[in-house]
Amino acid sequence: MEQPKTIEDYPLVLTAKEICEILSISKPTAYELMKRTDFPALPIPGRIRRVSRDAFFRWMEGQKGETA
Repeated sequence: MEQPKTIEDYPLVLTAKEICEILSISKPTAYELMKRTDFPALPIPGRIRRVSRDAFFRWMEGQKGETA
């Protein structure tokens, strides 16, 4: 049985693929999430979407309070 990944197992810059894996969501849903104004996406021109791993996990922690 494969061990669950830790935060440090992910690259410093996450793509939609990693977001899908972490949140167990589809790629289109990950892209919609990455378009949100409160999402900590990196400012890369064009269609490329990336997020700092540490900023993403801090953002996720902040979301817990909003859904509780």
